[in-house]
Amino acid sequence: MHDLVLSGGRILDPETGADGVADLAIEDGRIAAIGDDLGAARRTVSARGLLVAPGFIDLHAHGQCLPADRMQAFDGVTTTLELELGVWPVARWYDEQARPGRVLNYGASTGWVFARIAAMTAQQTESSIAGMGRAMQDRRWADEVANAAETADIVARVRSGLDQGGIGIGFPNAYAPGTGLKELSDLCSLAASVGAPTFTHVAYMSNVDPLSSVEAYTRLIGLAGSTGAHMHICHFNSTSLQDVERSAELVRTAQAQGLKVTVEAYPYGTGSTVIGAAFFSDPAFPERTGGDYASVETLGTGHRFGGRDEILAAQAEDPGALVLWHFLDVAANERHRALLDVSVLFPGGAIASDAVPWLMPDGSTYAGDAWPLPAEAVSHPRSSGTFTRFLREWVRERRAVSLMEGLAKCTLVPAQLLEASTPAMRRKGRIQVGCDADIACLDWEALTDRADFRHPNRASDGVRHLLVGGELVIEDGVLDLDVRPGRPVRRPTAA
Repeated sequence: MHDLVLSGGRILDPETGADGVADLAIEDGRIAAIGDDLGAARRTVSARGLLVAPGFIDLHAHGQCLPADRMQAFDGVTTTLELELGVWPVARWYDEQARPGRVLNYGASTGWVFARIAAMTAQQTESSIAGMGRAMQDRRWADEVANAAETADIVARVRSGLDQGGIGIGFPNAYAPGTGLKELSDLCSLAASVGAPTFTHVAYMSNVDPLSSVEAYTRLIGLAGSTGAHMHICHFNSTSLQDVERSAELVRTAQAQGLKVTVEAYPYGTGSTVIGAAFFSDPAFPERTGGDYASVETLGTGHRFGGRDEILAAQAEDPGALVLWHFLDVAANERHRALLDVSVLFPGGAIASDAVPWLMPDGSTYAGDAWPLPAEAVSHPRSSGTFTRFLREWVRERRAVSLMEGLAKCTLVPAQLLEASTPAMRRKGRIQVGCDADIACLDWEALTDRADFRHPNRASDGVRHLLVGGELVIEDGVLDLDVRPGRPVRRPTAA
């Protein structure tokens, strides 16, 4: 007697290439059988006319709470990970997530930046993008090289996070541009010694030297070669800016030489971060990024900045405030659309959302239980529609990649990036017997993102059923508000 059978769906497995109509049986949270006449089940759910695919794995999601999970569920996500910033202390964060329960599977890397803040300023900041931003009121941790004692303290804190099951090390280097290479190389060697990846927001974002994006990628590739670390590049699109073609050449060459360098991108030409980021206050910001100050927009109000003085005033008032940064004009500029394609379609690259939290008008993060989300809650539309946008535009409409390859970029590719150090990922990103029953049933012709910059909290359409660990989170397009089937994804610990 199976727990549940999905009947009559078109089952697609990106790893084996299997593609055919069959039933799929689930027992104890895993796929038990695929085929015809699978026998009795306690429950049968029709998947006729639907694609039955692995649930999407998001490597880069900053929301990490119930409202964010629910919105991402409609985007087909079943596992949502905070790997770029990470968290610290790691064990405490996992305990905090487990108490209320999560809709989606969750996990985090060891947050180097939070270890650095604690070691250099004694601040105990919240492990969040806003917490990092608020810590910029004392910028020593961001702007200065750590001394020998501080470096030893940072490395010890990061090591403890890895020992607690952190999925690698998060390196948002652009937010601490003063960090010395000796510190980074020590940490990369630590990551290599335990076989864990690093997840890097490269140190510089600029179209011109010195401190260009090309320099940042060359430095990252050098760290991969000199330490043996797996260096994963976060949001390849936004950190490459208009030099993404040259950056892609550098990464391809590094990969051809056998270096462990991987990439992810999101399908938008607009980013989102804290206003306190040092690159916004650079006097040469327009020249270095190819856009003016009006490309920076407050997330809550839609206000566009008029100049550097206004940026500096906003940084002084609330460095943790979230903003949008329109670094490419993909709506009107054909050249910019082509640049975005380079990152989104990079061979073997993953799709990842860089989803940011949902904010209320007073700037606070919404963490309530209301569904749909409050009308006044705002975020970047990538927090709602990254994966459905990619599949709709690049796969179904433009046919820039095949259906199987497109699904792989959302499922198998991110699983394979992590599985060497986090064995639980070997059971995700696939539709095979024995794999976790994290499954998205998609109405392919209806699948679409609905969120935009004026209406970011419109959930995507086309995810008819979503299962996490074999439990239905969405059935016939309706969210079950009571279930909390999400489980932690964590590196094995010594204990």
